Amino acid sequence: MLQMLIKRKKGRTHNEDRNLALLLATTAGILNAMALGAFGIFPSHMSGNTSQISSEVSNSDLGDLSFLAAIIIAFVVGSMASRMLVISGIRNNIRTIFSIILLLEGIALAMMSLFEKFYYSHANNREVIVFLGFLMGLHNSTSTQLSNGRVRSTHITGTLTDAGIALGSLLCVSLRRDPSRDLRGHSSQLFTHLVTIVSFLGGGICGLLLFQLFGFNSMIAIGIFLTLVAVLSISATVYQVRRRALSTC
Repeated sequence: MLQMLIKRKKGRTHNEDRNLALLLATTAGILNAMALGAFGIFPSHMSGNTSQISSEVSNSDLGDLSFLAAIIIAFVVGSMASRMLVISGIRNNIRTIFSIILLLEGIALAMMSLFEKFYYSHANNREVIVFLGFLMGLHNSTSTQLSNGRVRSTHITGTLTDAGIALGSLLCVSLRRDPSRDLRGHSSQLFTHLVTIVSFLGGGICGLLLFQLFGFNSMIAIGIFLTLVAVLSISATVYQVRRRALSTC
């Protein structure tokens, strides 16, 4: 299962993408709901934040307008940072680059949550939400690149669209009863999208409940969990590489 975080030369399987969705879409849903419980806003809801900007423009509220713009910019910067790290990792033949990004995200999330646990202040809320927007952009971009666009961990609107497209393709192939068409491929793709959607939804439900019960301790736990998964993935990959090297000697 840890191999789902490794980009290999051969194509990825749908099982790897589904495992990736279970990990990253679930944790994205959890973090999104925790942010709602802590700060009253969804840091990954870019469609809603963009739509709200038009409302703030009409109300001439520059404070809220700049805040919403900052969240969107932070999300884009997070996506951009992930892409730059991936390109650098590919150029330097770092197979564990996606695990390293997840490691950095987990550490950053844990440190931010620790700060909020001991120094929480309403005065810092907007800065923390903007930082969470950056992490969500990093998170979503990492899953999108790793799965070649098949798993978008925070972008549920796009995933629902992809699921609708896959379902439409599946129905057309089924109605035509054309054996030359890729019936299994469309079915597998639809199932992957459904796993992503259900994972995000389930994570959101759990996230809100966890934050109500444990507060920022639950957010710290998610950061530690992501860090551990990344470390285990890196360790497993390094072990396999060394084992292969020894077997060829």
